[in-house]
Formats: sequence, C-alpha cells, structure tokens
Amino acid sequence: MGTLLNPLYYAVSWVLVTFHSLLGVFTKNQSIRWSLSIIGLVVLIRVILIPLFVKQIKGQRAMTALAPQMKEIQKRYKDDRQKQSEEMMKLYKEHKTNPLASCFPILAQAPIFFALFTVLNGIAHNRPHGLMKGDVLIQASQAKFFGADLSSTFLSSPNTTTKIVTIALIIAMSATTFTTQRQLLVKGMPKTDDSNNMMLQQQKIMMYIFPIIFAVSGVNFPVGVLIYWGTTNLWTMGQQFYVIKRNPTPGSPAWEELQKKKIAKGEVSDNSSDK
Repeated sequence: MGTLLNPLYYAVSWVLVTFHSLLGVFTKNQSIRWSLSIIGLVVLIRVILIPLFVKQIKGQRAMTALAPQMKEIQKRYKDDRQKQSEEMMKLYKEHKTNPLASCFPILAQAPIFFALFTVLNGIAHNRPHGLMKGDVLIQASQAKFFGADLSSTFLSSPNTTTKIVTIALIIAMSATTFTTQRQLLVKGMPKTDDSNNMMLQQQKIMMYIFPIIFAVSGVNFPVGVLIYWGTTNLWTMGQQFYVIKRNPTPGSPAWEELQKKKIAKGEVSDNSSDK
C-alpha cells in the first residue's frame, strides 16, 4: 500500500515544501510558513477540483429535475424493490446523472486527505514521507499553530494548549460542515412537500451525519489536517454561497429571491418568473 501511495506522498510534500520556500520571501517564521503552506495546498486542490464542482452542481440539478419521475417509479413499484432499483438505475443512465454526485468532491479529496494525514503523522514520529525529510522534517516538526504542534493530535499530546486548539478546530470543522449542508438545504433546494424526495432526504442525512463523524474522528487528526479540512470547508461554503446566489437551482428559495430582484430591476417580467 505504501508503494502505491508514494507518488501521492511526494506530490503532497512537494506542494507543502514549495509553498514553504516561496513564503520565505515574506516571513522567516517557520510556524506561519508551514501553516500557510497547508492552506495553500487547500487552495490549489480546490482550484483543480472546480470542474468537478461544476459537474456536481449539474448532477444535483439533474436529480432535482428527475424528482417527479423518481416519485412515479417509487409509486408504481412500491411492492417490488428490485424492479424499483432497476428502473431508477435506468433513469439515471438515460439522463447521465448519479445520485452520489454531491459526494464526488469529498471522494476526490480523500486520497489527498489521507496523504496529508500520513505526512503530518510521519512528522510527529520522525518518519520521512516524500520530500518531508532531513532538515525539512525537523523544521516542520517544530512548527506550531497558536502554540499547538502541527503534527500533534488531541489524543497524542499532553499539552493543554494543543488540546484547546484541536477542540477549537474540531468545532469549527463540524460547524462549517453543518452550515454548508444547511445552506444548500434551506436556500439551494427546490421547495417540496414530498417526503420521498431522495435528493432532499440525502441532504438532510448528510447535514447531521457528517458533522458528527468529523467531531468524533477529529480527535485522531493532526492539527495540520484539521487546518486543511477547516479551510476546505470554508472554501466550499464560499463557493456554494456564490453559486446559490448567482446561479440558483430553479424553484429554490434562492431562485425565487433572484427572480424578485430581477423583476424589481425590470430585467424580467412577472409572468416569466412563474415559468
């Protein structure tokens, strides 16, 4: 497994080391440079993932448009689960969409997340990974974030400051995850009273399950990984806020608000907004 992941370790460590070197022009503080290098890794990854994010949005909207047909299939084959599943898969295939589209960005980041976790964990145990070795490994092992070692976890460190910082980061990570999901559910999803709306039910489950998972598992994450995940949550929140405000899903509360603003400005007629 280690051999297969070595290229990823080199890629992640190369990005961190490169950002660390570039930031040396602006500051000599090792802690600031390593912390900002992790944030720089987030920005780079999220920029690369923008096409996937666009695909995610299209997939979500395709699922929303298919909701009436999905409801009809559920009603028609309510006593035959196998046939219902077959018809659902056929519907997805015909319209080239996937009910798991909203999970793609998270799944795409998973290898990076694991590689960063391994690299930072290696720093804590003086184990080199990729380019994180020698003097670079020593420098990174001494870097701190508000007094907490970047490579330490809540469970591994006896330091009170580290525990306080990790708890604060875990809370921030869980809160931003919940807020991002709630933002999509409240503003970005079309209004519906249908309890069988699979897309809506999926989002509701994610809104509560993901923050709990992150809160429970966060005690095992190095501070650097918590910085990475918290930063990527903030990026996701901002990116989603922009899309919901500028290009909302038809029928959603955000779409209705946008139509009202356009009507007030005379950009569209009142009749056209009902179509």
